[in-house]
Amino acid sequence: MSEQQKKTILIVDDDQDIRELLSDVFQQKGYIALTAEKGAEMWQLLAGSNVDLVLMDLYLQGEDGLQLAREVRARHTMPIMMLTGKGDETDRILGLELAADDYMMKPFNLRELTARVHALLRRFGALSQELPKIIKEKHECLGFGPWQLDLTARQLLHSDGSEVALTLGEFSLLEVLARHPDRIFSREQLIDQSRGLESEVFDRTIDVLILRLRRKIEQAPKTPQFIKTQRGLGYFFQGPVRSN
Repeated sequence: MSEQQKKTILIVDDDQDIRELLSDVFQQKGYIALTAEKGAEMWQLLAGSNVDLVLMDLYLQGEDGLQLAREVRARHTMPIMMLTGKGDETDRILGLELAADDYMMKPFNLRELTARVHALLRRFGALSQELPKIIKEKHECLGFGPWQLDLTARQLLHSDGSEVALTLGEFSLLEVLARHPDRIFSREQLIDQSRGLESEVFDRTIDVLILRLRRKIEQAPKTPQFIKTQRGLGYFFQGPVRSN
């Protein structure tokens, strides 16, 4: 692949070891990897390079990564992926959705990280038709009806080949439900189980996410086939669910 065809990832992290690790990993996958320790270096690289995706730590020394991501979002159209420590107070799903297109908790799995970066680039149209062949590792997937939920790349695919875009909250909620078919969850349990949904999220948020998911995956959202309501108790996912 020529240099012109390679896609560029900008890694923003104040940890040198992580910058070097991620740079090596993505270069091995066929990308051009640029690195920045702080916001000032990031802005210089964004001004002087054609960056296709920004991979940024939520916490940078003396800087707010989430605020930097918001500023990048306001000025640029490339996808943004955040890296964050588990349990961070600011790691709220609704806040991250405003600035980032996806995020992963540290410590992260490199195979999953590269797959999800690849999926983001493809979703944003930054990859050629040939580039999806770069990543051929086996993905963890769950299947139900005509749908395949790729847990590694965090994608929802239909059997006709189309992809349905899910927000971070929608994906996390669908993953919890599909992993436990026919188990009834209360709203509080769904908040606890879903990655990225914290205790500050109100019960009503779950209802809104369920409504949005039904509109995306159900043929008849008012009489759902998959995401069922158990009156007075909560929600459950009606199986069967296939796994690879």
